[in-house]
Amino acid sequence: MSTTAPTTAGRPRAVRPSASSTTPPAPRRATVLTERLTGRVDTAVAATARFLTRWSVPALRVALGLVFLGFGVLKFFPGASPAESIAARTVETLTFGLVGGTAAVIFTAVLETFIGLTLLTGRLLRAGLLALAVAMAGILSPIVLFADELFGHGMTLLGQYVLKDVVLVAGAAVVAAVALGARLKLDA
Repeated sequence: MSTTAPTTAGRPRAVRPSASSTTPPAPRRATVLTERLTGRVDTAVAATARFLTRWSVPALRVALGLVFLGFGVLKFFPGASPAESIAARTVETLTFGLVGGTAAVIFTAVLETFIGLTLLTGRLLRAGLLALAVAMAGILSPIVLFADELFGHGMTLLGQYVLKDVVLVAGAAVVAAVALGARLKLDA
């Protein structure tokens, strides 16, 4: 389509309409780059979500297994575990004095090592998780039994050691839920 416009010579001249009035403007370079970057970020996020859905719980199971195995093995060597005395006192208190001292520490070492091996290997996992559920009562009981020693004048190092077990309980709950049939679901 063309229109006419006067010229200085008195003859009309054909004038084309401007491109901006009839066609949309070309996308700006920044918009194109933003869209590409957004697409790549979305792709990376989706890939990360798929990876975490598949591997996060097995990684958590193995990490918990290493922690329990490490803490359990240390208790086999007198004086090597910083939790040796609290473990002995806790078992002695919970068993009303029937099991105490070295026997309590060895019992705790065997229990934690068994739990660690089952979590690491995935073999006898349900038995290991059952042992872990029983052990958690003992592992967290110093918070109630010896609260004044752990938190009396501020947080002691032993109090921090015992309090971190709350994280182990939460991690163990996730591993147990998946072992008993729960599944992570990735929303499409």
